[in-house]
Amino acid sequence: MYKKLFFLLIILGISIVQAQEKTITGIVYETFGPLPGVSVLVKGTTNGVQTDFDGKYSIKASIGDTLVYTYLGFKTAYKTVGKSSIINVTLLEDAQTLDEIVIVGYGTSTKNYTTSSAVSSVKASQKNKRNYNISQSLSGKVSGVQITNQPYISSAIRIRGNSSISNNNEPLYVVDGVPINNNYNSIIKDLDKNSIEKINVLKDDKATSLYGNRASNGCIIITTKKGNYSLENDESYAQINENKFKRVQLSPLSTFSIDVDKASYSNVRRMINNGEKVPFNAVKIEEMINYFDYQYPQPKGEHPFSINTEFVETPWNTTTKLVKIGLQGKTFEQEDLPASNLTFLIDVSGSMGAQNKLPLLKSAFKLLVNQLRKEDKVAIVVYAGAAGVVLKPTSGNQKEKILNALNNLESGGSTAGGKGIKLAYKLAEKNFKKNGNNRVILATDGDFNVGASSDERMEKLIAKKRETGVFLSVLGFGYGNYKDSKLEILADKGNGNHAYIDTMQEAQKVFGQEFGGTLHTIAKDVKIQVEFNPNKVKGYRLIGYENRLLNDEDFIDDSIDAGELGAGHKVTALYEIILAGTENEFLKVVPDLKYTGNNSKLSTNNNELFTVKFRYKKPSEDKSFEMIHIQNDEITNASEDMKFATAVALFGLKLRKSQYINKIENSTIIELAKNGKGEDVNGYRAEFIRLVKSI
Repeated sequence: MYKKLFFLLIILGISIVQAQEKTITGIVYETFGPLPGVSVLVKGTTNGVQTDFDGKYSIKASIGDTLVYTYLGFKTAYKTVGKSSIINVTLLEDAQTLDEIVIVGYGTSTKNYTTSSAVSSVKASQKNKRNYNISQSLSGKVSGVQITNQPYISSAIRIRGNSSISNNNEPLYVVDGVPINNNYNSIIKDLDKNSIEKINVLKDDKATSLYGNRASNGCIIITTKKGNYSLENDESYAQINENKFKRVQLSPLSTFSIDVDKASYSNVRRMINNGEKVPFNAVKIEEMINYFDYQYPQPKGEHPFSINTEFVETPWNTTTKLVKIGLQGKTFEQEDLPASNLTFLIDVSGSMGAQNKLPLLKSAFKLLVNQLRKEDKVAIVVYAGAAGVVLKPTSGNQKEKILNALNNLESGGSTAGGKGIKLAYKLAEKNFKKNGNNRVILATDGDFNVGASSDERMEKLIAKKRETGVFLSVLGFGYGNYKDSKLEILADKGNGNHAYIDTMQEAQKVFGQEFGGTLHTIAKDVKIQVEFNPNKVKGYRLIGYENRLLNDEDFIDDSIDAGELGAGHKVTALYEIILAGTENEFLKVVPDLKYTGNNSKLSTNNNELFTVKFRYKKPSEDKSFEMIHIQNDEITNASEDMKFATAVALFGLKLRKSQYINKIENSTIIELAKNGKGEDVNGYRAEFIRLVKSI
């Protein structure tokens, strides 16, 4: 009797203890700081949570329960729940090589053993129509289909039998009988899952016998319900409404922000070289012009840039003239540049798996790393389904350590760009160098699909981060799902610049020849305002800069953001103008004004054509300085630089099918570019001529 009572009391005691469930909170750290995305699980149950962006978690558990903390790349930690409701944990890095992990998904799986090579099929389940991606669709249902996991990134499909976990072993995708170029794999992975009828997986010789060597890593054959899937380009560009002619009498001022971005030219070049149609909105004429080097003099005096203007005949219209305004940023030797606090923010999501994305990115960043000095610091943040730090701030003289961190990056999963940006800026702020160069360098295809993904939300996020004093460089990679519109917003609103890297040649240009301009800002919020003399100029239009226009009153408002000028950077802007007394079909007649006439205080004999004003701020200051430059009404013969810039502008206008050019033949553009080719040390102008000849 007593024994039974004793055991009953023990059981009741255990039940009471187990019933003491409470909420456990805490923070999971790694050696550098909080660690987001850590799995926290009550051992022996399915009760689990993940840590948030700040490493925090909250979970229900009872006294005596064991909490298990796991994160790929770190050693698993175990904590027993006691009286305290707060449990903080620090995870240690695990140096062991990560294994491939079989994924889990939906559907039914069958195997066909009629050949020596396994052929597996997955049919869409009508009972479960959750919006899984393709990797989840296959997981756990097809023997031999695996994913490769690494810290901070999600799954990438691999077919067992490939021992390598490099970027080159993704399977071939075939959709409704059409093999897909691997550059577009990310688009296929984002197919509407409810539109898929069946997925077949081919391995070994069966795949190569049907599709050759390109299927050497296996083949995933997708059959859609409609059976006529057509790959659509998923790139996006901000809409551009071409600037029109304005009448000086009504609008004497033209105000805009400078733009040192050059992404449009290299992106357009890529499309033309690939034989693709160039979307109108991909052509930003100012970025095409500014891609090239021009021989402007170095600044003298207190201001960090020189101002240069030129006034010539228009090659494509006898009723207009051309005006060129050029800025030249002060050039510094590398040893004279301030110490850098750089944070590489690298997209390692599934969409970055193509050869022209993450693999090219790694090679490009090596060019930058090789130029770092001892006083420079580099940290690396990556993001995919989550975001995390893979390299703590490291001195530039530890190049091998930095390069190893880059080499170990792999792609896979969704794209939590917002989380990555927050973490990178947090790290940059923590290591802020006063009077130094504090910069986040974002490298991505811009395909944000988790978190703050809309253009509006990204704009608000990056505008807020701009207040930290950390600058931003945005580097675009790849194509098929390239999101130029998002990257342009990030660069414009983040006190930064934007480049598109499609080849190692372009990487050398961005990180080699233009190293200082890419990374070191010498003037911020640079605005230009041109006032035309109505006695000399009847009408004008700014060529390009449509997405950089400002209100006239914004010019003297220091709270209005504008573009940044890097060390050695050049900025060129072209105006097409109609002189007073000249008729032009694009400048329509307006009624006589009763109250507003020609209010110019200048006499008709005054020789000033226009006055151009510039405002800028020093990188660490909030008050602007103003410079003024006057151009007289004196037409000169076009310089080589003017001829070449005009050829580039004309090519851009033709690609955009502008209404403001006559039916210009490519031969005219080529002749103009040849006459302006000049010395062309790096061959970029010759390349442009070849590009025009190719279409």
